[in-house]
Amino acid sequence: MTLRVNEIFYSLQGEGHFTGTPAVFLRLSGCNLRCPFCDTDHSGYTVMEYEEVLDRLSVFPSRHIVITGGEPALQLTTEFLVMLHDAGWFVQVETNGSLPLPEGVDWITCSPKNVPIVYSEVSELKVLFDGREDDLYFERFDCVRAQDYRLQPCDVGDLRRNSEILADCIEYVKAHPHWRLSLQTHKLINIH
Repeated sequence: MTLRVNEIFYSLQGEGHFTGTPAVFLRLSGCNLRCPFCDTDHSGYTVMEYEEVLDRLSVFPSRHIVITGGEPALQLTTEFLVMLHDAGWFVQVETNGSLPLPEGVDWITCSPKNVPIVYSEVSELKVLFDGREDDLYFERFDCVRAQDYRLQPCDVGDLRRNSEILADCIEYVKAHPHWRLSLQTHKLINIH
């Protein structure tokens, strides 16, 4: 079996529950959505056999893997998850939540977009906010059970607007204390 791999790299998890955790990132190519702020180039990828991916992953000292994309649910299989677990990996998947993942993921980080999500329960719900009034939809996600609720300001490429978005997020979190602020620390400290 194969995966369309955009990149594999080792770094620190820069956002959400595991911020600061050394992790191997397996970025898959392809997505069922087209978000304007997406940081993944889906035009280039390498087709890799499962065993080849595991060989590439094995050189890193951490056994925490973050499978991201694109949308991992388009490619991730139970067979590959079993292979990762057999090799001692803790598997975190970052998904938009619009498609089901196979059983066996250790930590699901769901970052929903403007489409219905298929989950009633996830490990972490991470909602991006870009400052548009119609995006103040956080309450609709309160029906999704999660261990961790995160609100993340979206970087829109304008320092003044980013500052306003951050201020709005802070005020929302203060008014709704079951939510926590998530910052993209990898951008703040300038690491990949």
